[in-house]
Amino acid sequence: MQIPVEVSFRDVPHWEKAEEEVRQRAAELERYYDKITSCRVVVEAPHLRHQKGQLYHVRIDLTVPGREIVVKRDPPEHHQHEDLYLAIRNAFRAARRQLQDYVRERRGQIKVHDVPPHGRVSKIFPGQGYGFVETPDGREIYFHENAVLHEGFPGLEVGTEVRFVEVAGEKGPQASSVRAVGRHHHLE
Repeated sequence: MQIPVEVSFRDVPHWEKAEEEVRQRAAELERYYDKITSCRVVVEAPHLRHQKGQLYHVRIDLTVPGREIVVKRDPPEHHQHEDLYLAIRNAFRAARRQLQDYVRERRGQIKVHDVPPHGRVSKIFPGQGYGFVETPDGREIYFHENAVLHEGFPGLEVGTEVRFVEVAGEKGPQASSVRAVGRHHHLE
């Protein structure tokens, strides 16, 4: 890769074997598409309170020309992620699928429709006046209460479907022109 793979471990010990697995899988992605400019991988165990076992979360951020590919899954949905290596494998499989879609799109093999970005409110902090929208590809995008149209911030709750405009913020992407999708407008 033009920029080396960055691997970090949060709330888990740094395991050389796990880092080696991540680097091997990143190299496989590069063999598929050699224009990846950066690859950041975070391995963490954010849900320490589970009694059945430690669930691992692997987040992958790939930068390719004109786009960032992000893979993020919530471990409680994937109990097989009690195995760190399965969590790594599944995250890289999802990254490869997104990378394949990107490559097909670049080659003109996928017809791209201009559909306004959409997602669901994943976190909301009414007292602080902000929240996060989770997109279908697993990214979380920040929004401020002032970005919600028609003074609709008080009506938002976790799970509310929304449409928005993604803009570049000081600390990464953020949503503006956020509006709840009505009952008759379903998102798929």
